[in-house]
Amino acid sequence: MSVNSQQITLEGKFADAFTEVPLPQVKVSVESVFNETYSNSDGEFVLDLTEQASGELILRIDKSGYMLKRIPINFNVESINLEIIYLEPDPAFELVNQNTISLSDAELLSDDTEFDNISGILQSSRDVFLNTAAFDFSQTFFRPRGLGSEYGKVLVNGFEMNKMYDGRPQWANWGGLNDVQRNQVFSNGISSNDFQFGGLGGTTNMIMRASKYQKGGRVSISGANRSYTGRVMATYASGERKNGWYYALSLGRRFAEEAYIDGTTYSSNSFFIAAEKKLNEEHAISFSGIYTPNIRGKSAALTNEVLELKGKTYNPYWGYHDGEIRNSRIRETKEPILMLHHHWNPSDNIKLATGISWQFGEISNSRIDYGGTSLSDTDGQFSFSGGGANPDPSYYQKLPSYFLRFPNSQNFESAYRAQNEIIQNGQIDWASLYSANLNNAGNSIYALSEDVNSDNSLQINSNLDWVINSHLRLNSNLRIQRLRSGNFGRIKDLLGGERFLDIDVFVQDEPGNTTGLAAQSDLQNINREVFEGERYKYDYTIDAEEIELFNQLQWSLRKFEFFLAGNIEAVKYQRTGNFQNGVFPDNSLGKGEEVDFLNFGIKSGLTYKISGRQNIEFNAGLFTKAPGFRNTFINPRQNEFLVENPDNEKIFSGDLSYRYRTSFLNARITGFYTEIRNISEVSYYFAEGLSGLEQENTAAFVQEVLTGLNKKYYGLEFGAESQINSTIKLKAALAFGEYIYANNPELSLYSATFDQNLNYGNTNLKNYHLSGGPQTAGQIGFEYRDPDFWWFAMSLNYFANGFVDINPLTRTVNFQQDYDGLALLDYDPEIANQMLKQEKFDDYYLTNLVGGKSWRIKDKYLGTFISINNLFGVFYKSGGYEQARNSNYRSLKEDRDLDLPLFSNKYWYGQGTTFFANVYLKF
Repeated sequence: MSVNSQQITLEGKFADAFTEVPLPQVKVSVESVFNETYSNSDGEFVLDLTEQASGELILRIDKSGYMLKRIPINFNVESINLEIIYLEPDPAFELVNQNTISLSDAELLSDDTEFDNISGILQSSRDVFLNTAAFDFSQTFFRPRGLGSEYGKVLVNGFEMNKMYDGRPQWANWGGLNDVQRNQVFSNGISSNDFQFGGLGGTTNMIMRASKYQKGGRVSISGANRSYTGRVMATYASGERKNGWYYALSLGRRFAEEAYIDGTTYSSNSFFIAAEKKLNEEHAISFSGIYTPNIRGKSAALTNEVLELKGKTYNPYWGYHDGEIRNSRIRETKEPILMLHHHWNPSDNIKLATGISWQFGEISNSRIDYGGTSLSDTDGQFSFSGGGANPDPSYYQKLPSYFLRFPNSQNFESAYRAQNEIIQNGQIDWASLYSANLNNAGNSIYALSEDVNSDNSLQINSNLDWVINSHLRLNSNLRIQRLRSGNFGRIKDLLGGERFLDIDVFVQDEPGNTTGLAAQSDLQNINREVFEGERYKYDYTIDAEEIELFNQLQWSLRKFEFFLAGNIEAVKYQRTGNFQNGVFPDNSLGKGEEVDFLNFGIKSGLTYKISGRQNIEFNAGLFTKAPGFRNTFINPRQNEFLVENPDNEKIFSGDLSYRYRTSFLNARITGFYTEIRNISEVSYYFAEGLSGLEQENTAAFVQEVLTGLNKKYYGLEFGAESQINSTIKLKAALAFGEYIYANNPELSLYSATFDQNLNYGNTNLKNYHLSGGPQTAGQIGFEYRDPDFWWFAMSLNYFANGFVDINPLTRTVNFQQDYDGLALLDYDPEIANQMLKQEKFDDYYLTNLVGGKSWRIKDKYLGTFISINNLFGVFYKSGGYEQARNSNYRSLKEDRDLDLPLFSNKYWYGQGTTFFANVYLKF
């Protein structure tokens, strides 16, 4: 078709190609100019273009859940009516949108969710490679460009959802609401983003306004054998009512008595409500509320010894209690989100959205505290008796290897008994815990405790979108966030006892001191007895503030698109201790030092359009990022100490892409390079073999602080799909990356056991690989789509270059020293190098299948699909880490020389064959 004028009007109507129902909220735009519009509730649209030169332009038609259309148009008349344009439902979008439960699998792994990945923000992308990463690659915890989720931004209605604790989004806060998360705007990497400066790994904004939903309802039922076994959802949106009101509701429930991993219970309810009032043509008020309370049972990493005894689905965290599964490590999330917006459109070219959000509630993680004691007071001299054995059935002292650890005095009988015990039982004996408490005169030896994070966050956000003319656009955003984060231990269940003595049985007084004060959790309440629901062990508050100003200019011409964006951000943290800790009486109670970070950023991108089919795209950015307060405070549970000279991270990133798009072939290849400098990381573990303590007791629970750490990421991404004919599509994707430590940072240890920190200087990490999923991934696949609305797809996926997470302490001078700081005489450099070689996981292939069918029932739409991952049940390691207990050469060598090492690497294992099946009805 041809049109040519100084002012051109395009109009038409959109409808579903399957049901022929009109489609509202379809975005219509012309590439290379900023004019855009959306279809109304009847599917109709009018797009006015001004100052537009003649020639071929690309009309872009975009709606979540439907196939993207790009239509070349030659303009030579003043107006044209495109009549009805039918949009085809996109089964790939349906699949990825509904089948995102692998995101929660990562959160089940450990307390710190160190394998939580960034793939979740990619589900709204239409890019071939990113779509593959979101669905097929994410089952292995693959990280696009090697980045964790703390480097990606997730927004809901423009409000940032990343936690200030560690920078990661908490997916559980909106889980189970897939139907109302379809309207998403995704920006890959550091490309332009209309809402804020964004993250290094990309930015997703989920638009959850009542007026943005298509009128109608949807119900669905799902079954799976992954992190949950069943799901039901129901959603309804009103569309525009006669009085200018809109509303939308969504309810969901996910559940599993026991998921794929043994004992991983799951219970989640999801609620969403949105309402919007159109006051007039310029003003509207919208409200959205989200509440998704959920409970998840965790699982543990396993050594090879435990794997061989119990299998890859074994989980030591649970046992039967009164005939029912009871997991001791439960993660419970209850954090409602409320959002209120004012939308002002003073003209067709200016949009200003200003809102306020409030998120509150708590996240708790339970565990068994086996340090319960009884108090004896003799003439003012305290002593504590009691304490229980570690109830973990896979604890190293309960394994066969423990009784075979001395080559000259192996106890085969005890090893045999230990082997039989873990094979035949191997779960937590809840009855014995209750019995021990009942026989201890009221004081619990064992208690189920919780580590609680209670956040109260208020956020104000104002976003301006101003189309200055058809080629120039300005985006501005001001964001202010204030957070009060309460953190404390809490007794959840006394397990049959009456009370719990709030002291730390593992802390000893200094020689000659018998007051028992060092063991006190709170010197303001010495020898306090606590009851169920009360706080104990630690109690502190973090007050955090964040203010960010963002501006971006975008130019769009026939051959070029260019953007320039910058931001400035101020971040502040301050700890207030509510308990006076016995080990740190002068550094635990009251307000601590305020720590401030000033961030800045600048990024730019250029797209050169060789033709309507070919683009070259380049992005580059230089910016800083404040660490979360998790990596700013060393041990906030006990004291106010900060990481030495806390500073922000310095980030440089660039990427270059070539993109080719025709009706037959859609492909992109990208090269990228990222360097992150000055990272601080704080870790916690128990270590033996520490030097420089001037004592033979070389064991301590420590806080490890790495400062000045640099990381480097570079590689290639490739994705392509070819529409062979109207029914068959071929696709391919490849990620090849090298993600490594780029320098040798400083390592220091802190502990309540010793007075001064231990500074071991540099740890030799340079050129070791970063952990976190495979660094190489590839896919070939095909899709068959029948005209009778059924489809089938199959993919073969290859994964390689996955590495275990290394222990930095063993790469310091401590590894070569005895407790007195002198060199170990038996140190052999060749053997040491072999022991310190980073373990690389084996390569593996996974085959995935998916298929579905749709039926039209009058004006309704019935659909179903099923996906099967890892069809052939391939066994593989999805992650792992070196245990840090043996921190010097002698102890590590003694352990490695055993047939069954006590402290070998621990691993998480990929799931075998799993499925997800879904049936849904749209009306």
